[in-house]
Amino acid sequence: MAAVKPSLGRVLPGSSILFLCDMQEKFRHIAYFPEIVSVAARMLKVARLLEVPAVLTEQYPAGLGPTVPELGAEGLRPVAKTCFSMVPVMLQELDTRPQLRSVLLCGIETQACILVRPPITASSLSQSPPSWQDPVPDLGPSSLLWTPLCLNTTLDLLDRGLQVHVVVDACSSRSQVDRLVALARMRQSGAFLSTSEGLILQLVGDAAHPQFKEIQKIIKEPAPDSGLLSLFQGQNPLFR
Repeated sequence: MAAVKPSLGRVLPGSSILFLCDMQEKFRHIAYFPEIVSVAARMLKVARLLEVPAVLTEQYPAGLGPTVPELGAEGLRPVAKTCFSMVPVMLQELDTRPQLRSVLLCGIETQACILVRPPITASSLSQSPPSWQDPVPDLGPSSLLWTPLCLNTTLDLLDRGLQVHVVVDACSSRSQVDRLVALARMRQSGAFLSTSEGLILQLVGDAAHPQFKEIQKIIKEPAPDSGLLSLFQGQNPLFR
């Protein structure tokens, strides 16, 4: 296999992996959640057709619930975590794939803004899950700085020398400002921002591919609107 030039951001089935981050029951309030899960489910269907490996995490499932069934992730073993990155619990998976070059990332939450919250513990999550939906209080310098998940995962993967392709129509946040800034931040750090259909067509590569007709059925209908046009329209200085 020819070497993939890092600057081009090409994705090939034999050197890619799909990361599915924390699409769980207690996150249903997040903006565009049904649309995000629908697109991530498309990515998973295509990954299975093209034999691209996929991994799935759940953030503290005892308090935040299991992965939603709409994702269609039956057969994947969810890996529980408390860290605000997928990478620490996926180190063994990454280390056993020396051919790996590209990670396709879907899930929540996208944001790069540092949120100030009281210390998050297992007991506090199980006792009051709605606190994840509440406005962020200003608790002063002694409180916990919480930097959420997709950004940390992206930075950790980039730090390992891997290309990261953020599936922009399969990632969201409670705040669309956080979502916008996080996407810009990941792009500044070297991640590629791509749509699901763009990545799918890169992976399949050719209409003569034996799985193309099945994949064509998956992408026949456009991906659902997840509010991206409102984020990217106009002269947005974050994406110059």
